[in-house]
Amino acid sequence: MLLHRHRELCERAVDALEVAAGLEARGFTDRTAARYRHRDVFSLAEELYARVPRGREEAGAAAGIRPPEPVAPWALAVLAPGAVAALAGLGLALAHGPARTAVGVAGALGLAGALFLAVRRGPFRAPGGRTAPAARLWTLWLLAYAAGGDGLLAEVLTGGPDGPWDLTPGPLLGLALAVAPAAWCAHLFAVRARRRIADSRGLADFAAAVRPLLLGTVTLQLLALAALLVPTGAGPGALALGALLLLARLLTAHGRPGTASAALAGACAAEALALASVLSSRLPVPGFDTLAVPVRAVTDAWGPGAVPTLVCGAAALGLLAHATGSLARASAHAAP
Repeated sequence: MLLHRHRELCERAVDALEVAAGLEARGFTDRTAARYRHRDVFSLAEELYARVPRGREEAGAAAGIRPPEPVAPWALAVLAPGAVAALAGLGLALAHGPARTAVGVAGALGLAGALFLAVRRGPFRAPGGRTAPAARLWTLWLLAYAAGGDGLLAEVLTGGPDGPWDLTPGPLLGLALAVAPAAWCAHLFAVRARRRIADSRGLADFAAAVRPLLLGTVTLQLLALAALLVPTGAGPGALALGALLLLARLLTAHGRPGTASAALAGACAAEALALASVLSSRLPVPGFDTLAVPVRAVTDAWGPGAVPTLVCGAAALGLLAHATGSLARASAHAAP
């Protein structure tokens, strides 16, 4: 009866882990599995998966035999953002006048295309193409603010802007170079999380093994990002933004795009509110002059860069707290 009820799930699954993930998503727990004389959901999933007739390749997978992984075809795709950003940075350093503007525009368009290619392949690819389209807009805003937001806020606080303000492409270069190590960290996390099934005795045991793996992945990526940001002269805001973007993409790649998009949208709204509050304080309306007090207090103490640091840092911590729960579920690691 149980096999008949979940036969379609077992036939579509590529391994027993995917069956376990599907059962977990349908409300199965280790206590439920005990009613079918199995110690946990994993054991029940292995039996259901093994009972479905398959060919030799599928039978090998059911026995726990995995074919060797091919050389990652996405390696060049994740290197593209760093290469484009480096070429654009070199062009900006050598060009002058209108040519510099043209190089900047071409570099921005090329970087956007390279980033789009990088997240469409490999470990950053969303399963089944399920993404939140608005997340692209939020990401572009956050990257644009990293390049020019601090300069714009500084101008606004002093009564401007009266003309073009200073742009700092350094954070974009560091973040673009960090795409490759971030992708490899995400790949290692996905592979090792799926391998934990062999050593896990249940869903709780699986979650306990995956949580430190996630924290180690995030820590490793932050160390790599910090090392890449130091030569560019970028501040802690770029590091906080990098952590936020990594966690958002990890959640998207593991089937949680809505939460990732909400966190990115919240960070965008907070940065826009910081600028809007200072501009609104100039209006000749009683009481509006107090709107800029929080932003001025923060910038007077730590500078304009403190705003994106606090905003992106808070959003990243929120996503990390959510990820330690959602990415520790077996259903988050089923093969797409």
